[in-house]
Amino acid sequence: MEASTPTVPVVMAFSGLDPTGGAGLAADIEAVASMGCHVAPLATALTVQDTRRAVEYRAVDPALLAEQARAVLGDMPVHAFKIGMTGSVQVIEVLHTLVNDYPEVPLVLDPVLAAGGGGGLAEDGVVEALRTLLLPQTTVLTPNTGEARALAPEGDSSEACAQELLGLGCEFVLVTDAGDNPAVVENVLYGNRRRLDAWTWERLPQAYHGSGCTLAAAIAGLLAQGLEPFTAIHEAQEYTWEALKHGYGLGQGQRLPNRLFWARGEG
Repeated sequence: MEASTPTVPVVMAFSGLDPTGGAGLAADIEAVASMGCHVAPLATALTVQDTRRAVEYRAVDPALLAEQARAVLGDMPVHAFKIGMTGSVQVIEVLHTLVNDYPEVPLVLDPVLAAGGGGGLAEDGVVEALRTLLLPQTTVLTPNTGEARALAPEGDSSEACAQELLGLGCEFVLVTDAGDNPAVVENVLYGNRRRLDAWTWERLPQAYHGSGCTLAAAIAGLLAQGLEPFTAIHEAQEYTWEALKHGYGLGQGQRLPNRLFWARGEG
């Protein structure tokens, strides 16, 4: 029997497995599903962390990761890639090869280098591997200011860092929390060698675990739905802010986004 035409876009998400469910693959699954897409989740690393900080991680076997991804890519159409924590240079090399074979599929990269509450999530060499192997293939890069400076060390401002990142091949760079106003969060979008737009959101009083993962995954889901990048980036920010606004505290550290607020009648 001939397979039916798929009606649900597929997002292939690569990220670390966070046992709290606040960040990483759990965030990807909930955010992408909230955008009306199906998630093909692949773990790049296993982590030991809680809502306060990351303690330890172990990158997965890159050969196994490649086999997992190839199995899915040979079985179903993928409409967007989302990459979060990579953990090791070897994993980045695998992801570079995989993405390179699908140049028409948009890639959203959230360059996770540390947990939101503290604790490193990347080995030596990861920053340079991201710069040389994945940034040239990236449709939308979503660094916070610290990640932008790590990836673009020559930049003396958020804008200078963004311009350097565009020069490395990214199509769009959304620098999150780029402003200095304590009352609002300012996210600034760069593309085509210039500043394109900026959005401000009320700064919520709590800290959150998984906000960056949520934003990047939502962008990937909306791109998979066929939205053009500017609209996807705008709508994903709205969704992420609502998820944070309706978040909850389950642990002793950062709060967790409520990415399913819409299903519980809380929007």
